[in-house]
Amino acid sequence: MSLIVAARFQTFDEATEAAQRLRLEGFSEDELHTFYINTAGEHARFPLGGDRVADPDARGAHLGALAGAAVLGLLLALAGGLVALWSGAATLVVIVAAGAGAYIGALAGALRVAGKNRRRPARTAPEPAEAHPALRQAGVMLALPVSPEREALARRVLREAGGHDIERAQGRWQDGKWQDFDPLKPPRHVEAPSVAP
Repeated sequence: MSLIVAARFQTFDEATEAAQRLRLEGFSEDELHTFYINTAGEHARFPLGGDRVADPDARGAHLGALAGAAVLGLLLALAGGLVALWSGAATLVVIVAAGAGAYIGALAGALRVAGKNRRRPARTAPEPAEAHPALRQAGVMLALPVSPEREALARRVLREAGGHDIERAQGRWQDGKWQDFDPLKPPRHVEAPSVAP
């Protein structure tokens, strides 16, 4: 495992400028790895896209959809049956009413269950266990393996070159690249995270 220092830049030009400054400080070209990080949710880890198997905010929505479809489908089927009985309309009215009720009920039920976690008073903060982990911001990353003695120098050069969200990590550096970089893993900042884009 190597000690790795990395920083985020807005453009490849900014990262190239920082890489030039690092080379002037004695870091080798082979030690610099520049790559782009997509925005959260767009890392295409699954065939249909996305970063996770299921959206954590949609927990339980499928149960709400089933319950809503059953309840509202039954109610509108009964209403359609009464209309058909009263007006002498065909059975098609009952079938259409049941289908429309099931569709609208599924949508309403899913939205109701999925939205329950959002219905908190404005003053109540989410529990730390419920809060989402820190996410990496999208942008161009410049990473390099360093020895503990040269870590401070690398961080200083990256900061002075305009790097944001400077972090340190233990990772596998091979063939001039950070091989086991995981964009979903929360960054371990060595300085306060930047609020700048």
